[in-house]
Amino acid sequence: MPHSPLGWLDLLVPKDSSSRRIARAVRFGPNPKHLLDLYAPKQPSAPLPLLFFVHGGGWDSGDRTEYGFAGRAFAALGFLVAIADYRVFPEVVFPAFVEDLAQAANWLTANAAAYGGDHARVFLTGHSAGAYNAMMLALEPERFGAPGLRGRIEAVVGLSGPYNFYPFDVKQSIDAFGTYPEPHTTQPINLITPAAPPMFLGHGLHDTTVGDYHTVRLAAKLRAAGVPVVEKHYDLRHAEVVLSLMRPFRRAWPVYRDVADFLRPHVNQTAR
Repeated sequence: MPHSPLGWLDLLVPKDSSSRRIARAVRFGPNPKHLLDLYAPKQPSAPLPLLFFVHGGGWDSGDRTEYGFAGRAFAALGFLVAIADYRVFPEVVFPAFVEDLAQAANWLTANAAAYGGDHARVFLTGHSAGAYNAMMLALEPERFGAPGLRGRIEAVVGLSGPYNFYPFDVKQSIDAFGTYPEPHTTQPINLITPAAPPMFLGHGLHDTTVGDYHTVRLAAKLRAAGVPVVEKHYDLRHAEVVLSLMRPFRRAWPVYRDVADFLRPHVNQTAR
């Protein structure tokens, strides 16, 4: 049973009734942390596009079991959703946590059909450090061990993500990235090319954990490269952006509605 405040909140809030968790603690790799949960619509119209939601935690914490609300929310839009655990500091440093997620994405595409999913249609989403991880995997899947994702990623949703934080000046980034020999290549803003997938970038104007300039600068870089991007800023703080995916907060906080509007045209496309 969850014990953190987020875990208790996830346990108690009402979920989207049109979706459900269909698999729990599925092993995708050899490490004890290599587990994922799957969510899907209760009445799926298969094959479902795949959506990989990456939880945050500053690269030193986080637990997939606290994000059932996100899995159910995205599944209600018509996705087969995966949420995976991954190794964090001090057990590992960059790039190992992104490599773990690449391994999970490889498992998801290889096994999608068994759960009613379409392996050719992949969406990456994340909040905070999870948005960074999702962004890195989307921009350079071969680098992290998931070459099969190239050409399959239809869009990326980044919520409250850090995309331009070198030089490293806070403990979490120093711990997770400080020993990497090519630090400039750890920054998503330096990796944008015209081949990047379409993106939705959302950020809180009152975010004191990850300043919203990260989203402003990345969106500008994407536009300059000719990549379609939707940029949204909200009268919210850091955690509130992801909490807005919960049903009780959607009327007051429009993040889920905006993300759904961005994703819905992709979901409604004919499967490949």
